[in-house]
Amino acid sequence: MSTSQRFPALDIFRGMTICFMIIVNTPGDSSVTFAPLLHANWHGFTPTDLVFPSFLFAVGNAISFVMLKWAGLPQSTVLWKILKRTAIIFLLGYLMYWFPFFAPDKTGAWHLKPIAETRIFGVLQRIALCYGIASLMIYYLSTRWVIILTLLFLVGYKFLLTGWGDFSLEGNAVLKLDNWLIGEKHLYQGEGIGFDPEGLLSTLPAIGNVVFGYLAGKYIQQKGKTYEGLTHLLMAGFAAICFAYFWDSSFPINKKLWTSSFVLYTVGLDLVILAFIIYITDFLKVTKWSGFFEVFGKNPLFIYLLSEIGLIILWSIPIGEQDAFSWIYTNIFKHAGPYIGSLLFALWWMLTCWAVGWWMDRKKVYVRV
Repeated sequence: MSTSQRFPALDIFRGMTICFMIIVNTPGDSSVTFAPLLHANWHGFTPTDLVFPSFLFAVGNAISFVMLKWAGLPQSTVLWKILKRTAIIFLLGYLMYWFPFFAPDKTGAWHLKPIAETRIFGVLQRIALCYGIASLMIYYLSTRWVIILTLLFLVGYKFLLTGWGDFSLEGNAVLKLDNWLIGEKHLYQGEGIGFDPEGLLSTLPAIGNVVFGYLAGKYIQQKGKTYEGLTHLLMAGFAAICFAYFWDSSFPINKKLWTSSFVLYTVGLDLVILAFIIYITDFLKVTKWSGFFEVFGKNPLFIYLLSEIGLIILWSIPIGEQDAFSWIYTNIFKHAGPYIGSLLFALWWMLTCWAVGWWMDRKKVYVRV
């Protein structure tokens, strides 16, 4: 999202999120990855689980600034902007999973990859849906009703999960709805069964991450750059974390189900992190470190797509009996040891994407949708 006046702390926060997202998504060998760089197997939480909800939080934070521009536009124009952006981001996510569109069969002949086996939901698709629904809520409803509706989403989601299933991988309501709606072959296959951690039903509480990000951004515009404002952000973050821990006893913190306790926990952490970024950059005026992350934050969608599509291309290029991805890891980074080598590969790929973003920033090229 673009605004006429950028908010540096938002670019830094969003940039840190993209930076960490690339690192955790691209280990040289996922079987030898340090534990903090892996998602929790099911219930529980790791630093990696904070990445995606933080990006949604940043999306909401940015909406609070874009709303200032929308205030003077006709309703039809705003509605078109929201729907168009939602559709484009969703389509980009779908095409990314379908890419490179063709695959060889057992005889070596290339055929179009069947749409019937392409993943429908995913990271960008969730961002699109959460952005679209949250934007419509924020634009058409008062802040009071936006908060009430968001809380209803969080509370209602628990009743949907418990009333239509349980909290297990095989018996949860998210899986049941996706299987009924789109079928197993359209789901993520990395959990041992067809199950999508970005399923349709679990998108409902994820809207809360965007809404709370919006509320935080709106508050920052009013009082965020005062000591009182920072104190309130920290207190709100601490309260959300405590409530999430309390709720965890009956509604476990679970990223893959995107439970409501997970929403509150991640929002709390994001409030604390954003408050510290504002304090360091705007109060202490320590900004030499921030430029690195701002490169990511100014072109987040493009750099994320670059990181994912670039890897798919590496996996598609044969070098002897290996693909280019495996060859680079085995012949360059693995010599440092399995765990260190896997991490070094991820850092190399992150820096490669950063270099492209740095060049784009130097040329004032910013990709918007």
